[in-house]
Amino acid sequence: MEREILAGLKKMVLNYEIEKAESAAKDAISKGVDPLRCVEALTEGIRQIGEGFEKGDIFLPDLVASSEVVKKALPPIQEEITRRGQKTASLGRVVVGTVFGDIHSIGKDMVATLLFANGFEVIDLGVNVRSDHFLDAIKEYEANILAMSALLTTTVMEQKNVIEGLRREGIRPRLKVVVGGAPINQEFADSIGADGYGSTALEGVAIAKSLLGTA
Repeated sequence: MEREILAGLKKMVLNYEIEKAESAAKDAISKGVDPLRCVEALTEGIRQIGEGFEKGDIFLPDLVASSEVVKKALPPIQEEITRRGQKTASLGRVVVGTVFGDIHSIGKDMVATLLFANGFEVIDLGVNVRSDHFLDAIKEYEANILAMSALLTTTVMEQKNVIEGLRREGIRPRLKVVVGGAPINQEFADSIGADGYGSTALEGVAIAKSLLGTA
């Protein structure tokens, strides 16, 4: 029974069954399936999608759809993990978001999905994220990495504002910062004091691994 349920969770990701995700996760928990194994099943599915994306066999809309499945399935599973006092294995904890004034989500979603597929714990703050919201999340979740996206030239300086806020709060030395987005380049990343820059989601994941010494 448990094996079938876990296989169903993985298949749900591979088939982009967004509407089914939350109810399937709750059903798995209600039937006593280990929530850590549920996370493993979802991760296996999204990893398979990510590998297909890297090879060019799977396209962006599919990657985004699979990430939505995981987003909807995870909350009840994580709630059960917390209730049981369990912990998930993780390469590191990453806070992800698109900066204030910018509502573009596709690039950020790609990064979040591929980070999760590669074994990171991801806290996705969404889009239009204010500097203080980034700071609060970093402190609350004791993040190892902050990954910020900006798709508009008018919002790129928000990345600098967030980094300056990290310095004021005294938490910049213990945190790695990765930035990305269409208007961003390595020179800009260096100028605002970021630790890394990725021109693609795949580069972002590789940089995150490198920064934490897990590459």
